[in-house]
Amino acid sequence: MMNVLYEDNHLLVVEKPANVPVCEDDSRDDDLLSMGKRYIKKKYDKPGNVWLGLVHRLDRPVGGVVVFARTSKAASRLAESVRTHQLGKEYYAILDGIPEQKQGTLTDWLRKDERTNTTRVTDEAHGKKSVLHYQVIAVRQNRTLVRIRLETGRSHQIRVQFASRGLPLVNDQRYHPHPARGPIALYACRLTIVHPVTRQTVIVSHNPPACDPWLTFEDCYDCE
Repeated sequence: MMNVLYEDNHLLVVEKPANVPVCEDDSRDDDLLSMGKRYIKKKYDKPGNVWLGLVHRLDRPVGGVVVFARTSKAASRLAESVRTHQLGKEYYAILDGIPEQKQGTLTDWLRKDERTNTTRVTDEAHGKKSVLHYQVIAVRQNRTLVRIRLETGRSHQIRVQFASRGLPLVNDQRYHPHPARGPIALYACRLTIVHPVTRQTVIVSHNPPACDPWLTFEDCYDCE
C-alpha cells in the first residue's frame, strides 16, 4: 500500500520504500511511478490511463520522500525548481566513522561513468561542481548520524562525497570498501517545495523506518 504524505490537485508526495525503483527500469520490478498512477486511478475512479509526472529521482536502494506532479503545468514548474535548486532536499545518513567537524560543507567535482553507473571525484575540468552541507546529529558505536542538505543533486553525490573522505555510508554496496549486508543508510527525510500553482512553501517530511540500520539512532529523528 502506498504511503501518501501530501496530496492536492497538483502534487502527490509519497514515501519511497528502499529498493523500489522510482520509475521502470531493466528489472521490470514494480516501480513507484506506476504505483502512484494506480493509486490515483483507484481513488478518483479515473477511466483510461492516468498521467503522473516524474520530477526527481532517488537511487533504487534509497528510501524517502518523493514528489510527483499531477498536471503538466505542475511538472514544468517543478522541473524548473529542480533546475534552479529551489526544491530543497534533506537527508539522513549514517556514516561508518566519525567526521572531524560537527558540521561543514563538502565541495567536489564529480564525474559519472554511464557505462558502469558509478560516480567519482575528479577535477574542475572533467567534473560537475557538487556541494552539500551536513550536521552531526549523534555518534554511537563509531557510527555517525548526519543530516544533509543538498545544494546540488548529482548522481550518487552524498555516497561518493563521504566515501571519498573515508566515511562511507553504512551498507553502501557500491562505495563502501567492506559493506555489510542490509539497506543502505541513506534516507530522503524532507522536501521543501515551492507549490507550482499557489507559490506557497510546502514542507513534507518523514522519518526513516524502524529497522536496521536506523534503529541505532531511533530517538534522534525529528521529521515527524
